[in-house]
Amino acid sequence: MSARWIRGPVGPDADRRVTVAGCRTVLVVVPHPAAGTRLLSDVVPLLRDDPRVQVVFSVTDTGQRWHGTEDQVRARGGLVVPWDQATQLDFDLVLAAGYNDIDQVRGPLLLLPHGAGNLASRRYSRHAGPGALPHTGLSRESLTRRGRVLPAAIGLSHEDEVAALRTSCPEALHTAVVVGDPCLDRMVASAPLRSRYREALGVPEDGRLVTVSSTWAPDSAFGSRPSLCRALLDELPAERYRVALVLHPNAWAVHGRWQVRAWLHECIEAGLLVIPPEEGWRATVVASDHVLGDHGSTTQYAAAIGTPVALASFPDGNVRRGSLADAVRRCCPRVDPTRPLLPQLPAAVPGSGASHLAGLVSSRPGAAAVELRRTMYRLLDLPEPTGPARVEAVPAPVPLRPDPT
Repeated sequence: MSARWIRGPVGPDADRRVTVAGCRTVLVVVPHPAAGTRLLSDVVPLLRDDPRVQVVFSVTDTGQRWHGTEDQVRARGGLVVPWDQATQLDFDLVLAAGYNDIDQVRGPLLLLPHGAGNLASRRYSRHAGPGALPHTGLSRESLTRRGRVLPAAIGLSHEDEVAALRTSCPEALHTAVVVGDPCLDRMVASAPLRSRYREALGVPEDGRLVTVSSTWAPDSAFGSRPSLCRALLDELPAERYRVALVLHPNAWAVHGRWQVRAWLHECIEAGLLVIPPEEGWRATVVASDHVLGDHGSTTQYAAAIGTPVALASFPDGNVRRGSLADAVRRCCPRVDPTRPLLPQLPAAVPGSGASHLAGLVSSRPGAAAVELRRTMYRLLDLPEPTGPARVEAVPAPVPLRPDPT
């Protein structure tokens, strides 16, 4: 036994330590902050209020780690089991939002996406070399090891993903469960709280909120136009407009919180509302009058709920045709960086356009909480709780405060 192992509620001698005995054990695999955000916010809460279930977390550790991932779990009160301990134990259910190291865990695996859909928006993998072939996601390489299908269930967002899985990895087709998209469902359920979110962000009653939405990597909105927030603050009348920034969790993890704040120090002092990576981005998008985005999931969700979206950047050569990002490109205008920004802020997306995009994100609108909980309890071999699986509104945003020094 490693000296790093913890004396927790799992393992062969756990019955000598626990207070609540006889629980089914759930392992939540958190390889990076984006996966942690999806699992902690939208999936794990569906197991609350059930004394039959014990949930523990583990941050994958195979020699390289994403900075801040374990802090993210601990900040939510999760019990973190060291990876080398977690991979030696058997669990009644394993939850993962990505393919990282899922072959190393033991137990029925429910595999979910950590963004909008399971199919890739990027034409080529981030890890692929210049001679790589295009990919769509749900690949055999990701879903199998040595001929064995790894997931016991793959939570799909859309019926179209079933067809994609039938082509890319037909031996995994029996694991497909179309659950919909819990993130989109919660954003739709949060619409009645829009005024409350705007108040939390300090948007005047007759004011406008412009949000910059950026994924990570150099071709993102922030990576390709790091001065965009400054330009908006300089151009938009401060008495009427507020400007917010939603930055992908992996950007925070790669560069560190200090560096992100340092880059944005003057902007924050000038009133930029920087939304922390753990929570608040969805409420900010719901509260927004305009979103300037890119090819990332946040921009896709914004367009799907009908928020007016314009593209501040877009990597045309590396977006897969037919993807969600491609659909957003086709219906949203682009911002010309050589012209003033205010006249280019988009009008409302036509209702039919937003409905079309929402239908591409999920073919089970409003059903994700029900379908996810049903699938988890099936894999746990437990009857579901009698109460309904609720779609909860998202919490109000809490932007970063200016540095007191």
